[in-house]
Amino acid sequence: MIQGLTYEYCIELMPQWQGQELKIDLLTGGITNKLYRVRLSDGGDYVVRLHGQKTDLFIDRDVEAENIRRMASAGIAAKLVKYLPEKNVTIVEYIAGSVFKNADFLKVELLETLLRPIKLIHKAQTRLPKLFDPFEGVVQLYHVFRDVGPDYPEFDIRGTIDVLQRIWAMAEMPHSDYVPCHNDLLADNFIKAEDPERYPEQVYLIDWEYAAMSTPYYDISDMFQEILVPVEIEEKILRIYWEDSNMDEHIRKTDILKPFPDIYWFLWSLIQLNISGIEFDYYNYGKVKYENAQKNIARLRFCYGLQI
Repeated sequence: MIQGLTYEYCIELMPQWQGQELKIDLLTGGITNKLYRVRLSDGGDYVVRLHGQKTDLFIDRDVEAENIRRMASAGIAAKLVKYLPEKNVTIVEYIAGSVFKNADFLKVELLETLLRPIKLIHKAQTRLPKLFDPFEGVVQLYHVFRDVGPDYPEFDIRGTIDVLQRIWAMAEMPHSDYVPCHNDLLADNFIKAEDPERYPEQVYLIDWEYAAMSTPYYDISDMFQEILVPVEIEEKILRIYWEDSNMDEHIRKTDILKPFPDIYWFLWSLIQLNISGIEFDYYNYGKVKYENAQKNIARLRFCYGLQI
């Protein structure tokens, strides 16, 4: 993988940019890929994504590109400009605006706005090319981890996966109920657009690497495990999303799914720790996820009496 983005490499990727002035800025925050904003003198504005090294072990880039195409057509994502798998590069339109932060999800007046793109995804009249079963997704990532990483005896990984298997067996979430899901709803992936003529929605979602057909309970529980808001805010979010109906069932199913994204991202972190060239504290990032999963498993035993 090329280590940076230069004018010459931009022209190699996009020959039609030849002769234009380019302003190239590294975007911070990416812990999977290197992201660059490229602004052209004619007003064009793009994100050039250099895929993280060896991320093909757990990301299907062909699927990602198709996810972007379909979600852009549904009016939820930035448009795909060019996909260059032979160069490990994806180029999308840059949505000018600002990213949200965890604290924004504490603002009750913003919740309807923040939930709108999630509802649009889940109700989109399209199918994404991949199916993501939360338990099978964890198992598949565990196999990748075993292939690339050393043992970490401080974590009971195999025992935790056995617990997740028992939880999933009682979850009652058939594949027939799956909808398009983003599956990586951290706050930084919510963009408040500033150009209403070009982007009529107030909020868009970026980073579609993990999107797939899945259960909306996983998508929402993944968001909860990222934004880490109090339980009372979680309930407000669920009441808005489910329009205040059958709330006991929806809260229970969301709680049941909470350990799954944490263990998924815990394993992802240990894989990245062993393969990534990006400077980031993957170990402690993953450790927090693992510990949070254990707390949620304990809560399922205590609050719901699950024999797991």
